Amino acid sequence: MTTYGTIPTELPQQSLSLIVQAREFLGSGLGSRRKWEDMINIRALNLPQNVNEAVGRIRTNIVFFKTNYVIVVLFLLLLTLFFHPTSLVIIVVIMIAWFLQYFLRDNPLSIYGFVIDRNMIITVLTLFTIAVFFLTDVMSNIMSGITFGLTVVLAHGFFRTTDDLFVGDEKDINASQC
Repeated sequence: MTTYGTIPTELPQQSLSLIVQAREFLGSGLGSRRKWEDMINIRALNLPQNVNEAVGRIRTNIVFFKTNYVIVVLFLLLLTLFFHPTSLVIIVVIMIAWFLQYFLRDNPLSIYGFVIDRNMIITVLTLFTIAVFFLTDVMSNIMSGITFGLTVVLAHGFFRTTDDLFVGDEKDINASQC
């Protein structure tokens, strides 16, 4: 006997493997977070001597503090969205729609006896998301939040000296400067 409307107590194996793969991808891509004390060291802030030094600082700081910078940009994006609660509500509704219709659904969607496959659900949800983002001011609020965050990150990378940064992954910094 099937029980409709109940929430499963265990995630399906496919969902668990997807979560594990996402965690591994993000962990390997972003690396580890550096200490905030190293990032916000007031004594390590000064103006660069020339443009080449400024570009080198920005590149080195991005490699060294990349996880911290992602956290800063996401925090500033969230802070920007708090000042626009309508945009925040729209994003939450879209996230709920994605989770309910795509990620948490084990059985195919059936409407009036017609079975709708996952590709159709993805297409409709993607078109719905794009339409809502562009028909409302959500996209401009997201872009302003990301722009604000990237401006803060570039300003930090510009002013933060790299003399006291000892990276165990010098090959990453040298590769990014080539």
